[in-house]
Amino acid sequence: MRIENIVVGQLDVNCYIVAGESSPDAIVIDPGDEFERIAGLLDDKGLRPGYIVFTHAHYDHVCAAGELKSRYGAPIVMHEEERDTYRMTKELCMSWGFGEEDFPPAGMVVKDGGEIVLGDLVFRVIHTPGHTPGSICLYGEKALFTGDTLFKGSVGRTDLPGGSTDMLMASLRKISSLPPETRVFSGHGEETTIGEELKNNPFLGGGRFRMMP
Repeated sequence: MRIENIVVGQLDVNCYIVAGESSPDAIVIDPGDEFERIAGLLDDKGLRPGYIVFTHAHYDHVCAAGELKSRYGAPIVMHEEERDTYRMTKELCMSWGFGEEDFPPAGMVVKDGGEIVLGDLVFRVIHTPGHTPGSICLYGEKALFTGDTLFKGSVGRTDLPGGSTDMLMASLRKISSLPPETRVFSGHGEETTIGEELKNNPFLGGGRFRMMP
């Protein structure tokens, strides 16, 4: 599995482009902004998006999705419980001057335990509400894409609409049971592993913790 990371937007979101070792088909995860940079990386690597996946639908994770869909034709994928968050994001961004076409509807909705399959790539969908009601993580080939559920040394905030600290705690317990060598690719910040977070993250290890934006 090949993983390309491009940091985009004012909030430094990690947009991931994931492809098999010998296939041009790719999954784009959280295209938050800077469409031309994302498209340039795809084209430079000879990759073709098959899916555009939102770990959640806050504006800093979705604002380049419409342009990517228009250029490549790939469907947008999100959890079925993330529709309201996406609607609120659309309304907010349109008030900032975005067009309705920048936020096309999801072409595919997923549930906990479902799979996203593209060529040799197979990712299991793990529903991890807490940061938003429809937040998901994607797990496959000992890699976990966590969006804003889990960061290196921290967790996502729960004080925005739809957030829930109790749900986030349950979601973190769910993903903390994955193998400790699992690589963690978060929505912001550096790569880590489940094992490192069990040892060093004050939330997973108990005690006080800080929330990131």
